[in-house]
Amino acid sequence: MTNVIIIGGGIVGLATALQLKKQRPGLTVTVIEKELTVARHQTGHNSGVIHSGLYYKPGSLKATNCIRGYHMLLDFCNREGVPYELCGKIVVATRPEEVPQLNMLFERGQQNGLTGLRKLTLAEMREIEPHVTGIEGIRVPQTGIIDYKQVAEKYAERFQALGGELRLGERVENVTPGNSLSIVVTNRGTYETKLVVNCAGLYSDKIAQLTQREPVNLRIVPFRGEYFKIRPHREYLVKHLIYPVPDPNFPFLGVHFTRMVHGGVEAGPNAVLAFQREGYRKSDVNLKELYETLTWPGFQKVAGRYWQTGMGEMYRSFSKAAFTKALQQLIPEIQEADLEDGGSGVRAQACDRTGGLLDDFAILETDKAINVCNAPSPAATSSLSIGQTVSEKVLARF
Repeated sequence: MTNVIIIGGGIVGLATALQLKKQRPGLTVTVIEKELTVARHQTGHNSGVIHSGLYYKPGSLKATNCIRGYHMLLDFCNREGVPYELCGKIVVATRPEEVPQLNMLFERGQQNGLTGLRKLTLAEMREIEPHVTGIEGIRVPQTGIIDYKQVAEKYAERFQALGGELRLGERVENVTPGNSLSIVVTNRGTYETKLVVNCAGLYSDKIAQLTQREPVNLRIVPFRGEYFKIRPHREYLVKHLIYPVPDPNFPFLGVHFTRMVHGGVEAGPNAVLAFQREGYRKSDVNLKELYETLTWPGFQKVAGRYWQTGMGEMYRSFSKAAFTKALQQLIPEIQEADLEDGGSGVRAQACDRTGGLLDDFAILETDKAINVCNAPSPAATSSLSIGQTVSEKVLARF
């Protein structure tokens, strides 16, 4: 019997496990991960941005955890020798109608405690990014770049050094809550535990449903983000990170330019519906999972409201010329020939029954489980803070 079983070996699950062992060394904690290595999915396909907390509503879980998590992450990396760079970014308004939203972001950043924010004219933007275009911008000095897979691996290493158990290559098949203990069944064994912590990312809603009798009133809708890489001889077009003003109707940040910590520059991502939860390629289709998405009442409402936006994202997915045109709004010199295929990631976006795309982190609790059911970006930046938040909820029960 183990005190706590954490399902999911991504960055949030591992951060939670590490925080638990640091705060209560005598607690027995086991992390169960279906893949043979940690950080295989959302964490391993992350763009590697250290977010500052600019975008998030003051007082929200995203804002408080991102800002606290930002400092916790940097402290951890400094102690453990994980490389990162605080290169800063600019957020650019390219059309007059975006200026009010840009001003709102500036005010929100100040409310969230960011220092050194600076409004920029086009001339000032070009001192930082010589090839950018736009009307106005914001300079955010706290933003950085990092390899989150490397961070997650270090979390796992420290967790195991503190006596935690990491079980790789085990897929959870069932959870049966009992009066005093829950039974967790995997493809390789059966475990008894006092508490289940669900950090299963793209399958967090499925695991949550196993832990309770009542229906879970949200569904994970997978959105694939596809990237291009800028060919090496044109990387000079981007010095740091360049972001557009995000559409306030969506929990996505729009196509942008990101210099990577190991070299190279990414451009993207778009946001298209993935036809399976771990569908990293256009050809990846799981008919059962796709049916579950398409028949979810909340998704149908989202599709009804935003089908034109969705079709535009899908068009960019299949048209490199259209993707290039979107990038040219920020850097007019970028050409289709400058781009080569990059990677992709799938975002686990929670959608409620009424058609709301959850913007904030969502942690659902039952008497036998704590379910982290919506932890998209900036979850990687916030991971140690989310881990501390969840671990405090766990320790309140012991």
